Amino acid sequence: MTEFIVRVVDFCRRYAVFVVIFFFALAGVSVWIAADRLSVDTNTDNLFASTLPWRQHAMAFDREFPQFNNVLVAVVRGATPEESDETAAQLAKAMEADKKHFIDVYRPDADPFFRHEGLLLLGPDDLSKLLNSLMNAQPLLGPLASDPSARGLLNGVSLMAAGVRIQHADLSPYKPALDQLQTVLNDAADGHPTPLSWQNLLGSDVTQQAGNVRMVLSHPVLEDGSLQPGRAATKALERIRDSLPDVKSGRVRIDYTGSVALADVQFGALTKGIVLSTVVSLLLLALWLYLAMHSFRRIIPILITLLIGFALTIGFAALAVGTLNVISVAFAVLFIGLAVDFGIQFAVRLRDERMRHPEITQALASGARVSGVQIAVAAAATACGFLAFSPTSFVGVAELGTIAGVGMGIALVCTLTLLPSLLILMKPKRQSKEMALPFGPSLDSWLHDHNKPVLMVFAVLGLIGLVCAVRLPFDANPLNTQDPNSEPMRTLRSLADNPVTNPFNINIMVPDLKTARELSDKLDKLPEVSTVISAATFVPPDQQASLDQLDQAQVLMLPSLNVDPSAPPLTAAALRAEIADTHDAIVQADAEMPPDSPLRGIDAALQKLSKVSDDRLMAMNAAVSRFLPNQLDSLRDALDAKPVTLQTLPESIKRDWVSPNGDVRIQVSPTVKEEDTAGLRRFVEAVQRIAPDAGGPAVTTIASADTIMRAFQQAAVLATIAIAIVLLIAIRRLRDVGLVLLTLGMSALLTALLARSMGMAVNYANIISLPLLLGVGVSFNVYFVMNWRAGMRRFVSSASARAVLFSALTTGTAFGSLALSHDLGMASMGRMLLVSLVAVLLATFVFLPALLYAIKPPSKLSGTGH
Repeated sequence: MTEFIVRVVDFCRRYAVFVVIFFFALAGVSVWIAADRLSVDTNTDNLFASTLPWRQHAMAFDREFPQFNNVLVAVVRGATPEESDETAAQLAKAMEADKKHFIDVYRPDADPFFRHEGLLLLGPDDLSKLLNSLMNAQPLLGPLASDPSARGLLNGVSLMAAGVRIQHADLSPYKPALDQLQTVLNDAADGHPTPLSWQNLLGSDVTQQAGNVRMVLSHPVLEDGSLQPGRAATKALERIRDSLPDVKSGRVRIDYTGSVALADVQFGALTKGIVLSTVVSLLLLALWLYLAMHSFRRIIPILITLLIGFALTIGFAALAVGTLNVISVAFAVLFIGLAVDFGIQFAVRLRDERMRHPEITQALASGARVSGVQIAVAAAATACGFLAFSPTSFVGVAELGTIAGVGMGIALVCTLTLLPSLLILMKPKRQSKEMALPFGPSLDSWLHDHNKPVLMVFAVLGLIGLVCAVRLPFDANPLNTQDPNSEPMRTLRSLADNPVTNPFNINIMVPDLKTARELSDKLDKLPEVSTVISAATFVPPDQQASLDQLDQAQVLMLPSLNVDPSAPPLTAAALRAEIADTHDAIVQADAEMPPDSPLRGIDAALQKLSKVSDDRLMAMNAAVSRFLPNQLDSLRDALDAKPVTLQTLPESIKRDWVSPNGDVRIQVSPTVKEEDTAGLRRFVEAVQRIAPDAGGPAVTTIASADTIMRAFQQAAVLATIAIAIVLLIAIRRLRDVGLVLLTLGMSALLTALLARSMGMAVNYANIISLPLLLGVGVSFNVYFVMNWRAGMRRFVSSASARAVLFSALTTGTAFGSLALSHDLGMASMGRMLLVSLVAVLLATFVFLPALLYAIKPPSKLSGTGH
């Protein structure tokens, strides 16, 4: 192996110009291929193999309900439900007209079905309670229907006051509504009228369970070839939003979320600041190289070799993978961080050899003989650490492992061929200054004299690290790797508080409504379940009893809801007269009213209104009556409900709850928030005990976490075995292999200790620190152990130690650029990689030398070390 490497280096030295031209041409072709074929997929679902059962379930569900895919969701929140409704309708209409950016637009909470048959969806007790409430409000509804204005409302308030005076009526159930009326009247008196919510006042809109929140869902037109395909549609949504009247006035807020917006934001975060961070990283890389080499004629060849190797690696990625994911895109930083180590080791060894060989040709041969095998072993071991992930079902890291693993081979080839050629052409000057680290001799002496106490300290730290490794939390929620301050994430988090809109539900498919009802009843009893909805929810089993109640209510209330077309037109004078009459009615009831009666506040507000101008008074009337006609129409429609069957269920409802082949969908919502991974696991396990075939976001989240952990365990075993085999082949001594692996294990335990002490959690992105830990740890440890085999007895003082330290600094710079990423997944990966690197350096510079000083050196030396 050694002589082969020396011959390769000598060949490249003699034909340096041709070698450089060949590599530049090959790099150009690789970049051209990558520009044409390489793309990025930000869909985290595709991080896992499609052959996994839970992935097949998810893909089958997506095929049956494609309307839930690639969705842009606008969330409308108004000061009142009516303002939310009105603005949502305006938004939907404008989006529907924009065919350039939106394929279709629909409002699931505004289907006419809910307006006409919504009351049938209530349970018998809830329906009776609501109808009784409406019957009690009949004295108020009558005047409103005959005169849908502020005059009719004040007439109703007068009747309430009369009820208190004559019948000692209890108005406490109406206090929230009357308090709202008082606020509206006071606002109008102060000159800034606000609409009155009749839904809140009458308490009749039972179909709107989400309060003031309304949703507008759309399938945006996605731009092919764009890094953010939904960006144009999102911008169009923002322009429409900002043009709506109630949004301009601040009465309504519209935010957006959905899979399209989340993917765009995540990729935007991945690319944001990438040019600046890359430039800064390269400048810092050049600085570390200068401090390590003190010669630009050595630095430039290393940088060129690094860039050519990177170009070849992206060419391989384009051919082998084609589409990068949000994890495998990190191969670029990993390649730069790791491949530079080989160049530094080779160049530092060359500089060291030139102190003994004046001619660069002799120094190249000698340096290749001493360091070539070490670099080759380090590259092979590092590649094994990455390639161990390739056969796993965690596609995100499997692809990264394949690209980075092959990239290590490419980096090795470039280091042993292109780098010697460039060094010959650049002709770096001979330097005689000692290459040892300034602190090297004193640290070596201290470790030699105190190796046993040092090893005891590391043994304790290792035990603590073992406990930390077992207890290191795993965050299964992929949303936690996205920017929580982005608009799509803020909006999604706000919806998570409502079980109905919690993004981590479970979907179950059953053959018919009967099965859906039976299964829903079982699921509804689980403490982990908050709500269960299915197509059976919209086809109540006891409709006749509810229809009878509605028929009775309709007979009693419909006359009160008929509009009187002969009502006189409202004038400011008529309104002032009604204010005076209402004041008199409240004063007459004063003796019978409790101290906290809401009528007292209303009277005070009316006294303020009696002194304002006619214009302000009529503005109050407009605010009070703005939504009244529609509310009265809604009441009439709701009381006129008709029987519902699966056949008569509107297609707009049915398509979300019944598959094309007739299966019924059941949606189960958790009682816990989606941030609670342990609670989410309990929710999934509880549901799957009853419905083993359950799927959906909650199931995929937990299943993906289990897939990641299995991949982690499988790769750790494979990598350890592969690295051990490589080391046995190269080193051929079991004890020496054990030294490398023992130091590697200490690095892993220190990583767990540091991560746990810093409050870090493992997630699907930063788990990549495992193969990196194996790769970097093995390469650094191999240099020390092989030097020890060659007779070296001063480790931290050696040129190899200097190369390792500056290699770690360059690697840390690359990882630091990840840690500063705007994407939280990349940032968590960068932080974990930095922690791993610190752990590796502690193990390599302190633990391993102390260990080597504590044991008997090899009896047969394989060469001389420096």
